[in-house]
Amino acid sequence: MESGSSEAGWRDLSCDRWTEIHVSAWLRFIGMKDKYVTKLEEEEVTGPVLTTLQSEYLSTTIGMRSGQIEHLLKKRDELLLSEQKKQKKGSDLSSEGGGDMREKVLHLGQEPNPPSQQPADPAEREDIPVECNDSSASAGAPLSFCDYQNFDQPETNCRYVKHNVLLPETGIENMMIPCHEYKSLETAHKLDSKKLQSKVGSEVLRFACACMNMRTNGTIHFGIMDKIKGKHKHGEIIGVPVGSLHDYVDALDYIERCFKDSNQQCDARKCIRNPRFVEVFDKEATEKTWVIEYDVVPKASIVKGKLYSVGVPKFSEKANKVIYEKKVAYYRVGANTPQITDDNLVHFIQQLSEKDQQREEAECSRSQTTVECVEDQSRKLSILLTCGKTHMDNSLFYIIVTNKFQPEHLGSISFLFHMNLFCVFDFDPDSKTSGLCGKYKEQKVVTLHFLENYANNDGLKTAEFVNNLQLFERTSWIFCNGRKDFPGGEETCDEKTWIKTRKKKLKKAVSVICNDILPRSSFVVLFLLMSDVEQPLVDTFHEFYAEMNGLDFLAVISESKENYKKWSSLAKASCDTSSLKDISIVEMPLTHVDATVQSIQLSKNQPTRTLPVLNGGVCFLKSVEEAMLDSLEVISVDQCDDTKLEVMSEDEIQQIESYFYRGGKIDWINFWLADKHRCGNIIQRDAFNEASTILDKMAHLTKAIRPIESVNIYHHPGSGGSTVARQILWSWRKKVRCAVVKQCKEITTVCEHAVRLREHDEKDKNNCLPVLLLLEDRNADYIYDLRRELGNVIAIKKISPSVLCFILLICNRSNDPGRMCKASPSQTVAVTHKLSSVEKQLFSKKHEQLKLQFEPDFILTFVLLSEGFEPSYIENFVKNLLDKIDHSSPTTRLIRFVALLNSYVGDSYLSVSHCEASLGMATHVDRARYHAFVDHLSEEARLIFIHLKEGSTHISSIRIIHTLVAKEILSQLSANLPQSDIAMDLINDKVLISHRFGRDEFLKFIRALFIRRNKKSRGDPVDTTFSPLIEHVSTEGGGVQKAVDLMKAAHIALGKDPYVAQQLARLLYTNLRFEEALEWAEEAKSLLPYDTFVLDTLGQVYKWWFYHLYDTLEEKEPSPERAVEIISTALKGISAFRASEKTPKKETVSLNSSYQGEVDVGCRLLKFLSGVDVFLNSTGKSELMQYLLTDYIPAEVKQPWQRFHQQLKGLQRSLGHALECISEDLSYFQTDISEEVEELDARDPEQVYNPREWLTRKSAVYAGFFCDTSDESDQGEESNSADISSPEKLSAFQRQMRTYKLGGGNFTSILSLLYDKNPQRAGKKLETIIGMYPENLTRNCLDQKELANYIICQIALNCTLPGSLKLMSLEKLQDLSKRFITKGRNMSTASALFLLSLLFWPETRNELNTADTQIFLSAIDALQKLCWQKSQDASQRKSKIMTHFFLAKAKGLNKIVHRTAIEKQIKGTLSERKLKWLGGEVWKTKEVVQLLQRVEGWTENGDLFVKGGTRDNKIRVFPRYSASLPNGNENVTFYLGFSFDGVLAFDIRVME
Repeated sequence: MESGSSEAGWRDLSCDRWTEIHVSAWLRFIGMKDKYVTKLEEEEVTGPVLTTLQSEYLSTTIGMRSGQIEHLLKKRDELLLSEQKKQKKGSDLSSEGGGDMREKVLHLGQEPNPPSQQPADPAEREDIPVECNDSSASAGAPLSFCDYQNFDQPETNCRYVKHNVLLPETGIENMMIPCHEYKSLETAHKLDSKKLQSKVGSEVLRFACACMNMRTNGTIHFGIMDKIKGKHKHGEIIGVPVGSLHDYVDALDYIERCFKDSNQQCDARKCIRNPRFVEVFDKEATEKTWVIEYDVVPKASIVKGKLYSVGVPKFSEKANKVIYEKKVAYYRVGANTPQITDDNLVHFIQQLSEKDQQREEAECSRSQTTVECVEDQSRKLSILLTCGKTHMDNSLFYIIVTNKFQPEHLGSISFLFHMNLFCVFDFDPDSKTSGLCGKYKEQKVVTLHFLENYANNDGLKTAEFVNNLQLFERTSWIFCNGRKDFPGGEETCDEKTWIKTRKKKLKKAVSVICNDILPRSSFVVLFLLMSDVEQPLVDTFHEFYAEMNGLDFLAVISESKENYKKWSSLAKASCDTSSLKDISIVEMPLTHVDATVQSIQLSKNQPTRTLPVLNGGVCFLKSVEEAMLDSLEVISVDQCDDTKLEVMSEDEIQQIESYFYRGGKIDWINFWLADKHRCGNIIQRDAFNEASTILDKMAHLTKAIRPIESVNIYHHPGSGGSTVARQILWSWRKKVRCAVVKQCKEITTVCEHAVRLREHDEKDKNNCLPVLLLLEDRNADYIYDLRRELGNVIAIKKISPSVLCFILLICNRSNDPGRMCKASPSQTVAVTHKLSSVEKQLFSKKHEQLKLQFEPDFILTFVLLSEGFEPSYIENFVKNLLDKIDHSSPTTRLIRFVALLNSYVGDSYLSVSHCEASLGMATHVDRARYHAFVDHLSEEARLIFIHLKEGSTHISSIRIIHTLVAKEILSQLSANLPQSDIAMDLINDKVLISHRFGRDEFLKFIRALFIRRNKKSRGDPVDTTFSPLIEHVSTEGGGVQKAVDLMKAAHIALGKDPYVAQQLARLLYTNLRFEEALEWAEEAKSLLPYDTFVLDTLGQVYKWWFYHLYDTLEEKEPSPERAVEIISTALKGISAFRASEKTPKKETVSLNSSYQGEVDVGCRLLKFLSGVDVFLNSTGKSELMQYLLTDYIPAEVKQPWQRFHQQLKGLQRSLGHALECISEDLSYFQTDISEEVEELDARDPEQVYNPREWLTRKSAVYAGFFCDTSDESDQGEESNSADISSPEKLSAFQRQMRTYKLGGGNFTSILSLLYDKNPQRAGKKLETIIGMYPENLTRNCLDQKELANYIICQIALNCTLPGSLKLMSLEKLQDLSKRFITKGRNMSTASALFLLSLLFWPETRNELNTADTQIFLSAIDALQKLCWQKSQDASQRKSKIMTHFFLAKAKGLNKIVHRTAIEKQIKGTLSERKLKWLGGEVWKTKEVVQLLQRVEGWTENGDLFVKGGTRDNKIRVFPRYSASLPNGNENVTFYLGFSFDGVLAFDIRVME
């Protein structure tokens, strides 16, 4: 009870006296969520604290979402305002209500009549939460007012909402506007029938008599509070249960007993209407309650010249019957109904004629008003849908909420086709088969969903969730009440079941859309009431109303007035009728709606577009077919022809043009308007002409060189490269089929859609126009994979390789376009900031034209480009700009943030939503949202910010007009405020970091700011070790510590990002701060305990720490004791690298760098050990070898190195294993490295880009330590077999170390010799290595690893010096290799199995015996199993399997040809040679055709086979590109390659 009284007590106290209990009660009263109420109570938020709360505190400390914050602060301000008014008007209010008390007779069972009350101040009417559950007269809490039901009009679908408040009881206004009187019946409704009738009759007849005498319309309401009582307010709707309707109808039977005579009784019957029962809506009610209303209409023709008297009934408890008072006349005085006293009676009768005249005039005036002022519904509809714009465009999304469409309405939905529909909430379960969905799908593509799909039960990030549901790509059609045509979805259910089972799902869906996907003010929700309205449809309205904080951006269309009446009655739970009316279009036929909306749409409803065809004509592409190609933006022949020029004003055309010249991305409408001469021509830069020439050559060749060509455009950021690319598409759209590949699309999807676009409406697949595909800012891997996929499809469809099918127009930013151009000059053009002499003339002329239209400041990017981005021009412009700004203003702070991001992170931007939050603007603004934001900016900010219309983000955003301008702004601003401080301010801004809209993208930019390094391979001028920001900050005043502090703050701001911790560890160990580096490497490990990069970084910390200890050691000959710390550090590093080696590899990782780290540390540790004083005497080397390779432990190290003996004695074996693992990985896969790996990789450049050379060098270093002392005189590479002792005298270990030292220790090192440009030199090395082995080799005199190395040396030697005396025959090598085991636990290594596949491939079909065939088949089977294990965690790597050898036409060992023999025949730059491999051009080269053997085989059920050694045996061959296999069962020929994935088929062709 105490708690309850405390909670209620807030009403009686001023806000500044509230405790946290009072605050909690008030928070619940205004409808705040319980979890936030509890949190605020825990934080001890009292009344005084409540008055000072700020949104940042509520967001960061309490964790509130912005909708709740907005609501709380608004209600807090209303509360404070109402308290001020209370204090101001308190004395006046206390004097009211005491006078003019009418005399009353308190009948038994009758409630006391209320004192007269003044109406509440209409200025205090406010929209507040629906339920006013806990209020009192003295609280001064805001009221939720509502309207009366229509007077004297029966309305079946209207309802009142419990606790809403009607306006105070009223007196007479103009006789036609009814006066109102309230009676609560709060206790009287419980009376028996007789007493209740007398009570109701008494009140109705008294009120009616007064109205008839005053000649005024009136309504008396039962179930409405007529006084302030307890928790109830005057006028509050409470409703009463109705046991019997007849009691209220029969109450009027007292007319005949109470009025003076039969004439008056007859008049009363005509004037008093039968009762109207209005249901009261109450969410918590267990029984229905009603308001009962009696309208009184005293028409002049009935009441003229008459004075009415009534003797009201009352129930006498004594007599136990109804008795009647004396008949007296009543009248209205203000809101009261007193009797006319004898003193006033004569005067009143004298005034009746005047009242009669007034009544007649009022009725006449009403009847003469033939039509009320008709609302301009067309204009209203336009404003509601466009938010005040002159026409509808794609700047807003639309959400449709609708119920069942009638068949006659489905012909009037064309306006929907050109609305930017985000989703449709459809309550018609038949919509797909016979309703709106089915009709819409005839022209547009939709994705069919249920409410369940929006639950996001998997907890996906917003971006993943959006992609998963294909939102923004296609309209999401949400079936809210099941689908009758779909057996697997939700079933249709009735209203009550829906509320129980699906209302929560609807709430979740609306919340996700409004809070996570679409920014506020970016969408309009349109309710189409097409059939009878039910509660679920209205619940959807309530949810959107709540999530969108009101009626802004809501609209309602209802052709039927009855549907709308029911709707508005049910919707009153959220807002009042007048507000609903403001957003509603009622009784406007859908045909008129359709025509009106189409008239304001910028595009005509054009169901088809046109594409070019080979014969010079065009074909149609239906919009529904185009929508299915949603990974492409198709550019049609008639692109933009559906634009209605008459709708566009000159100002809008000028805005489109100026947006481009300010630095905005060019749109197709720019080209179209230029072609129509509605705006100026767009300059064609030299690069456009160069690229067009290259395209012309490709397109007009009779026979294409390759089916997939590419043209590269590399451009300085902001130099117009993207414009050049789009100009090319625009100019070629009538010659070839053109499309832009959208960002973030799966390669397989893009490939499928590109093929469908090429073949659309074409019969002969060998005679189609090529497709020109624009790819912007895609990395090499993406382009490689897309080219491969397209090539696969071309092969599958048996399209001739001499037909040009696809041209990839690759447009990438680069800081050095000239250098990138040199890589492939015949197919690449560069766009730079520097203008040629011809371009200068064009730009100068254009500049003069634009100056006549625009102020120079508003075409700044064009002006800068015209000046060739002259540094001094930019510097002066920025200096003049910054001189005018207030450096302490929030806008300048915003400029600093955007400049920082734009300078260091390509394509970065800041959402307008983030900007508003940063500037402290209200998140809920009017319908002109962006303009409100712009108005908030300073003049200087408007000059340098450009509003992005990025279709990919769906979020309005800004950036600085040009990267060079951003860099100059940052440079000049950082003169006063260092960049480290700007960056620190940015990442510590919790409002920005936690802001939800566009959060994923924003955090991605922040992450790139701290992690992304510059790489020459991406066109950057230099390679950087860390992100450019961190490298810059390291050079500022605070040095490295500033960078460290910044990285620490970024780690926290990004939610403890493990990769930021990893980069911080790198920064620290690079600067020799090893203890701190270790802490951060461990921190990263705790966050990602199984990540290869993170564990590798831990190893790198110890590695560099070990190097530092070694390099700074003062003693040249340290003692064992002095060496302990150094050895310990090195061994910890090796252990960390080994832990990394054991983790599953990432998809993008093609080589586990941790093995390299282990080898680096191990080799350096061996060098260190050899310098310890114990091992520096004449026998020291021998003693060290003995220590490392045997159980022997020198006495001097036994105790000091006690912890290390086991690890040190395993060092040789572990290093050998690591080198072998590296070799094996390099044998399997190509050595390309992805961009993601580049950012995180901590290895040395040689390890990353030249791993084979690194392996050969390290193998020699490793072996050098373990060769005996006699080897010291060897001259390494150039030594030959004559200089060394007899191979037979060498132990196996000595031989292994010597071959390692010479480069013959593993498969990769041996094959690396084949890349030597001097074959003679490579051959001599191989002869030297072979000379290390015994001359008369048998199967068992070498272990399997050595035997494999020996055989591969033989094969390599035959490739370099075919006539060498050291060579063995193929048969001898086959015999030696039979020792390899292809099955079981002791199966040989992958390299040994690979050799079996090489040696036992049959030269002729009948060459192999059954045993040899079995060896070959077993080896292939085992190889593929091993390769699958190797690449199962790395699906991408499968496509980069390395093919080492090919099958040639020669016999014996000469049948095995290394890939270098083919690469010698391919001319061009590295990029061009790669292209020839990828495009299959290599197989057409004359020399290659002469060299290689085409193998005959056949396809069978999708597999490829060749004949084995016997009739029943067949060998399966895997196509290099799986899709290149022809369909059906065909005889084929192909070239054969040998890889660690088995034998592969290249250039498969069907035999004629």
